[in-house]
Amino acid sequence: MSSANKSRRKFIKNSALVSSLFIVPRHVLGGTGFTAPSDRLNIAGIGLHGKGNSDILHASVGGRENVVALCDVHQNAYGAQVAAEKFPKAKFYTDFREMLEKENLDGVTISTPDHTHANITKVAMEKGIHVYVQKPLTHNVKEARMLTELARKHKIVTQMGNQGASNPEQVMIQKWIKDGRIGKVSKVYTWTNRPVWPQGVAMQVPDPSQKPEGMNWDLWIGPAKNNGYTPGLHAFDWRGFWDYGTGALGDMGCHIMDVPVKALGLFEPFSIEASVSNLPYAKAFTPSPLIEEACPSSSYVTYKFRPSDINDSEVKMIWMDGGIRPSHPELITDKDDIGDNGVLMIGENGLIWSDNYGINARLYINGQDGVVDQGKISEINSVEFGHQSYWIDAIKDGYGSDKHNNLTSNFDFAGPLSEVVLLGNVAIRSSLLKRSPRSNVFIGKKQLMYDSNKMIITNLDQANQFLTREYREGWELS
Repeated sequence: MSSANKSRRKFIKNSALVSSLFIVPRHVLGGTGFTAPSDRLNIAGIGLHGKGNSDILHASVGGRENVVALCDVHQNAYGAQVAAEKFPKAKFYTDFREMLEKENLDGVTISTPDHTHANITKVAMEKGIHVYVQKPLTHNVKEARMLTELARKHKIVTQMGNQGASNPEQVMIQKWIKDGRIGKVSKVYTWTNRPVWPQGVAMQVPDPSQKPEGMNWDLWIGPAKNNGYTPGLHAFDWRGFWDYGTGALGDMGCHIMDVPVKALGLFEPFSIEASVSNLPYAKAFTPSPLIEEACPSSSYVTYKFRPSDINDSEVKMIWMDGGIRPSHPELITDKDDIGDNGVLMIGENGLIWSDNYGINARLYINGQDGVVDQGKISEINSVEFGHQSYWIDAIKDGYGSDKHNNLTSNFDFAGPLSEVVLLGNVAIRSSLLKRSPRSNVFIGKKQLMYDSNKMIITNLDQANQFLTREYREGWELS
């Protein structure tokens, strides 16, 4: 951590104590809601498309904090222009490395495609800058473990962008489990209607002539192999291709699995198994060629967890995407749709259902008709449950403070959650491994046994390649 950042944060943390020595209250001098310039953080946003725009906006807490810099590889993109209009005093950068080197920052939001999360976050944390990183935390399992350990080493205040983690209904769900309302839980279903982008299809052919003006494609590619500008990837469809995205599971898993992982303590699966949608048949008995770079159009993943301190029972958690969802439970009346995205936790005495982000949670008990207990429907409002502003306030109180420890998705939680989610992709990709290029035998279509401490698949060595990735020269992660 730089001495400038250390001094600045110490000053901010102590400013409230110093101000209490004055006789005249600050609000009298500056008006109600006045924040002294010395109490304001210098923050920046990296990646300004979609969520990136709202992340830096909410992190500014309605303009309370100083947004001093913005960064995007495509300066002419709509999201970048919107952010620049919202924060006209912020200096604009194309290269995150230049920005992190030149600006004196307290915190940064990182909302780039999945494949660059780890590289950018690592540089920021090693400079002592606190980080808010979009979900999933990283592109692969080993990167998630690395960032979790780095945050502890450098004492960084962190938060992952699965905003539903700060939904207060989740506290109610956790209480239902803790109070034993549905007894021991043995099975959990999680599902989403994603993908809603091209997936299971071939990537377009590179065509540098179509590269948008003002876009730095080499920086967008980051650690991936640079084959030249490829249409249809930026700014959204990258999600469906393994080099850049993490598929439907990576996109929504941290929003949906967050609920049962936290409520039941499901952090270390000992096995994972996946089945994916069949390859399309162009004619009878002739499947189309496997598109190795593309995530499948739908998948079904089974995780197994040993009993935890919270739930004294082995748990099987099933993930479904591509429009697949569980059968409608008998306890839930037909008038109550379980939705296109959701969670079902099945216990010996009943079940708990919730929508995405833990919204509209409902408790059902065996032998009782309909809802026994129900949470207040939460709005996904402009402050997203305060998820970003809680992170800002924790920075001011410092690493290890109550506000830091109470963050609902700091890397001590978000790292292990992301590992669980991304292990599902290890199983998905392994299920497509063939014995040989011309073989029709898929060697990974089985239960993969996982050793979390060693971070290794113990019964299929070829699967371990998917725990990490190959990095382009200059983008390696030690």
